[in-house]
Amino acid sequence: MSEKKPKVSVLTPIYNTNPQYLREMIESILNQTFKDFEFLILNDSPDNKEIENIVKEYAKKDKRVKYYKNEKNVGITPSRNKLLKMAKGEYIAVFDHDDISLPERLEKQVKFLDENKHIGVVSSWVQIFGDSNNLSKSPERDFKIRACLTETSCVAHTAAMIRKSILIDNNIEYEESYTPCEDYKLWARLMEVTCFYNIQEALVKYRCFKQNTSNRLKTNMSDVGKMIQWQIISKHPLLHQTYKKHFHRGTVFKLRLFGFVPFLKIRNNWVLLFEIIPLFKTRWK
Repeated sequence: MSEKKPKVSVLTPIYNTNPQYLREMIESILNQTFKDFEFLILNDSPDNKEIENIVKEYAKKDKRVKYYKNEKNVGITPSRNKLLKMAKGEYIAVFDHDDISLPERLEKQVKFLDENKHIGVVSSWVQIFGDSNNLSKSPERDFKIRACLTETSCVAHTAAMIRKSILIDNNIEYEESYTPCEDYKLWARLMEVTCFYNIQEALVKYRCFKQNTSNRLKTNMSDVGKMIQWQIISKHPLLHQTYKKHFHRGTVFKLRLFGFVPFLKIRNNWVLLFEIIPLFKTRWK
C-alpha cells in the first residue's frame, strides 16, 4: 500500500539560525490547528551541529518533521529548489527559518485554496516584530496584486501557500540568478499562469533584526528587485499605468474652490480639509 501523501508540505531552509528563533519557528508549525502536513527542514549550514540537534530533537517527537542537510553550503535558492523537489504535498507552504506562523495559518490557507480552484497562490498580511513593529498589509484581490507587482513584491513570501501542480505543470522553480529576490522573480513567472489572493489578516509574524537576510542584503535586493520590476513592466505596461493611476499611495484627489483655493484633498487614505486638517480616513479596496 502506497504511503498517504500529506495535504501540505511546509518547506524551510535553515542557515546558522539562532537556536531560540529556530525552536519558536518549529513550534509555531507543530502547533497549527491544521494537522495534515509534512515539515521539511533543510540545513544549509551542515557544520552547525547545534541547530542540527535541535531539529532532530523535534523529529524524534513528531514524525511530520523531516530533517535534511546539504553536504556543503549551496545558498538559499538551490536549497529552496531542493525542498520543492522533495515535497509530497498538494500545497506548498513557504516559511522562513526565523519567523512565526500563527496557529490558524495553514487551516485558513488550505480552506481558501480548496474553495478557489482558480487561485494558485494565497498569502496574507504580516505582523512585523523585533527591531520594528508594524502590520504589513497587502492588496487583496488578483487584479490589484498584479498591478502592485509592477512596482514591488506585494505577496509576502514567508506567508505564501502555492499549488504544487502550478509549479510542476509550468516548469517553474526559483532562479538563482535573481537571489536574493528569488521570491519576487517567482511571482513574476507565476503572474503568467495563475491568480493570486492575499488573506486580509496577519497569519505570520515576520522577525525584523539587523542580521536577517532583508537587512544584510538590502542594497543587492534593491538592485535585483529593480531589474525584476523592469521585466514585469515591459510585459505588462498597462498594469503599471493602472497602478500609478489608481493604486499608488499619495495624493489621489484634490478639490479647489473657484479653481485655486485648496478645499478637500485625499492623501494616503485621509480626507483633508484645506489640505491640512484631517476629517476622516477612507478605506480603498
